[in-house]
Amino acid sequence: MTKVIAKIDNSKYRTEVNVGNHQLVSDESSPFGRDRGPNPYDFLLASLGSCVAMTLRMYADRKGWDMEEAEAHLSQSRIHANDCEDCESESGYVHKIEKKLKFKGNLSDSQVERLLEIADRCPVNKTLLNEIKIETILID
Repeated sequence: MTKVIAKIDNSKYRTEVNVGNHQLVSDESSPFGRDRGPNPYDFLLASLGSCVAMTLRMYADRKGWDMEEAEAHLSQSRIHANDCEDCESESGYVHKIEKKLKFKGNLSDSQVERLLEIADRCPVNKTLLNEIKIETILID
């Protein structure tokens, strides 16, 4: 299991994030922070985008398809639940993630269609679409 530690001191919103052996920095953009790193939603999109790309690579390799590159372009926004025709929520906001894919290589139309389906099956995509329970515990 991956252990993530996020640590912040009194220097605005700059947060040191340790993920295993990797050290990252998260921050808010101006005027709240100093924009010294991606904000938490950027990291969420980066997680989803990298998972989609890796899943597409694994699938294309397993099938022996000529996919030279796959790009996932992601953006996140909020909309009012009552403005969303196909959402379960009836009040508050719904977070909307738009995922646009681009492929390079010698792929048939049917292969591209299959890759679009596979993109929705990456583990992070599935996690975000399922119920998530977060437990908060105080440690010493």
